[in-house]
Amino acid sequence: MTPKILTRERNAILTSLAAGVVPRVGLQHVQVGRKAEVKALLEDLSHIEEGGSAVRFVVGRFGAGKSFFLNLIQMVALERKFLVMRADITTQRRLYASNGEARALYTELTRNLSTRNRPDGGALKNVIERWISEIAQNIDPEGNDFLIVEQELSKRCQPLLEHVGGFDFVEVLRAYYRGYIQNDESLQNAALKWLYGEYTTKTEARNDLNIRTIVDDASYYDYLKLFAIFAKLIGYAGVLICLDEMVVLSHRLNNRIARNNNYEAILRILNDCLQGSVSNLGFIFAATDECLTDTRRGLFSYEALSSRLAANRFAVPGLVDLHGPVLQLQPLTPEDCFVLLDNIRRVYAPGDSSAYLLPDEAITAYLQSCANRMGSAYYQTPRETIKDFVGLLDVLHQNPGTTWQELLPNIQTTAADMQKEETYPVIEDEEGISTRLEPNEADLATFKL
Repeated sequence: MTPKILTRERNAILTSLAAGVVPRVGLQHVQVGRKAEVKALLEDLSHIEEGGSAVRFVVGRFGAGKSFFLNLIQMVALERKFLVMRADITTQRRLYASNGEARALYTELTRNLSTRNRPDGGALKNVIERWISEIAQNIDPEGNDFLIVEQELSKRCQPLLEHVGGFDFVEVLRAYYRGYIQNDESLQNAALKWLYGEYTTKTEARNDLNIRTIVDDASYYDYLKLFAIFAKLIGYAGVLICLDEMVVLSHRLNNRIARNNNYEAILRILNDCLQGSVSNLGFIFAATDECLTDTRRGLFSYEALSSRLAANRFAVPGLVDLHGPVLQLQPLTPEDCFVLLDNIRRVYAPGDSSAYLLPDEAITAYLQSCANRMGSAYYQTPRETIKDFVGLLDVLHQNPGTTWQELLPNIQTTAADMQKEETYPVIEDEEGISTRLEPNEADLATFKL
């Protein structure tokens, strides 16, 4: 049975696809292909549920569907009762830094914490309050003895004390509980601020919470591992962390030392997950082919990563190995593209075949037009193909009497347009870290007196 398309899902899907970005909701209505890759990630989720760990590098060209794939896996993980954290790597949010950039990444991850009931992020407060309420209801349903509830809370958190940072983590949870019981919003907010990693000085944290440590660049990864253990303790399957835009580390950090330090952080995560040193925690990194294989700037430029991420030598062209950490996204087939556009047409209707703006032969003709203009790029990197198709539907919908036969010849997108890379000036900060400027900033960078 075809699932019902909600108005909220329809609007999110069409608005996102028209802008060339990935929708966060309603992915089940447009998903096609990738069955083998999805199956491999489902096995990873099962392994995490059983107390293990997993790490994957989802690799593909720009526009090949990496972000879509991450959103799809996130949706599946949420349905399987995972906590999902997600963030984009930027020059200001990195895996290793000394001026707060790594802590900023941690803050972004915790701010974007998602659950099945809060798939858009911002779920940390709800997760903690739900857990506290369940303990209080089971231990003290009359609400007469708050101390016994706090003692039970501490007892259940006992496994966290065995890990780095566990004592302070538990103390912050207890502080949140006290604020919750006493209706002290300032204490609750201070506890959340600590959990979000937003304290910049230990003095401030000690004044607000009587806690002598904070989440910083050096310790954030230990607290991510604590979050995974905590998630399992309170009834979730585990934590899945999705990090997109890894290309920023390889091709926007021109300082070799900064790149290598970030690659060292990736190596630590990789070793921990592959060796089973962490529990109920999974990582998915999204990277381009160049980010992975470039031996001068990419992950393969770091010898320890190169050896661990190298492809299976027996996986010759035509054969795949989905058990390794690198998951190379295979291009969609032309048949997959037809099904994808058919799904978009159905969403646009929505779900009413009598309201379709295009017949099947129009989709076939559109794909043939894409093949003539863009060659194989139209299904290898389908972003522009999808974007133009939504634009075609929009014009037909808003201009009654217009036919698709009139509009098809007007589409001018070519493979060169899809692969064209914009180059803007690069500036270095005081640490020697380079950032490629956006178009509106580039004029100022090149201005001379």
